[in-house]
Amino acid sequence: MALIVHKYGGTSMGSTERIANVAKRVAKWHRAGHQMVVVPSAMSGETNRLLGLAKELAPAKTTAAYERELDMIASTGEQVSVGLLAIALQAQGIDAVSFSGWQVPIKTNNAHTKARIESIDDVRVRAELAKGKVVIITGFQGIDA
Repeated sequence: MALIVHKYGGTSMGSTERIANVAKRVAKWHRAGHQMVVVPSAMSGETNRLLGLAKELAPAKTTAAYERELDMIASTGEQVSVGLLAIALQAQGIDAVSFSGWQVPIKTNNAHTKARIESIDDVRVRAELAKGKVVIITGFQGIDA
C-alpha cells in the first residue's frame, strides 16, 4: 500500500460531471488499497470570478490589508471544491473527509497573495488515512502566525 497524492486543477474540477470523474479516479486507487490525499483547485474560472468581484469594488488597491482580503476571497473556491469532491466520493461508498489549510494545519509565511509553506503538521491527515478515509485538502490555503 502506497500513500498517493493527486492534484487536480480547475479544468478537472470544472463541473459536477468532472468532479464525479475525479472521484471515480480517486476511488479506483483507494479501492486498490492505496492511501489517498487529494488537493483540488477551485472550479474552472471560479477564482477569476471571485477576484473580479473585488476588483469591481476597488480596482487599484494594493495594500497589505487588501491583499489579505483577496486571499480570503480566493480561498473560498477551494473550500467548495473539497466539499463537493468529498460528497462525490461518499456517493460512491468511499469514506472521505475534507480539510481546509488551517485544519491540517499548513503553516505559511505572511506574504499575502504569494505565501510560501513553512511546515505541514501531518498528524490529523495520517489519523484519517489510518481510518481508511480519503483525505481532501484545499490548495492555496494556510495559516500564518
